[in-house]
Amino acid sequence: MDQTSQKIIDAAMMLVRDQGYVATTTKAIAKEAGVNECTLFRKFKNKKDIVLQGVSQAGWRANITADIFENFQWDLQKDIEMFMRAYLDRMTPDFVNLSIGLRAPQLYEETSALIMKVPQAFLSSLTQYLNKMYELGKIPKADFDALALTVFSSTFGYAFLKASFGNELSQVEKDQYIKNSVNMFVKGLKS
Repeated sequence: MDQTSQKIIDAAMMLVRDQGYVATTTKAIAKEAGVNECTLFRKFKNKKDIVLQGVSQAGWRANITADIFENFQWDLQKDIEMFMRAYLDRMTPDFVNLSIGLRAPQLYEETSALIMKVPQAFLSSLTQYLNKMYELGKIPKADFDALALTVFSSTFGYAFLKASFGNELSQVEKDQYIKNSVNMFVKGLKS
């Protein structure tokens, strides 16, 4: 990809992140990229084409895949903390906001599969981990799909609230949140 095309993609993705897909115009993209609109249309069919090419680039994804959830110590507290930390370290406010922007009805059919890869990686990895912990006799039998969803929802909720409100809603820092959440989860699972 040439430098001008990349500048256009980067500008489009930043604008979608900051103001949403619908509010992002090709005129604004061209201005942000430092090109004229004619150049933009020589490189891309339309705004949707630009954004879909951006979504396909690793730099515009949070890079959350199953392989980041493999550093197990086979200690429930430490391992669930690792899951949450790995997610929260990558799911920055910028990626949360971009993900929200990519949910526009005009794009969702094309972007939904990519957006869902993140929760799918987390959920499948955590469910497999919990099943293995059960097989090892370290935790009781439970609905591991539901438990994985509980941990993911809690983790996503924290990322979303921090992206939306910063510290205005809560002063609880990430490490404190992770430790306290996992401690409550582990106590509940073992009781």
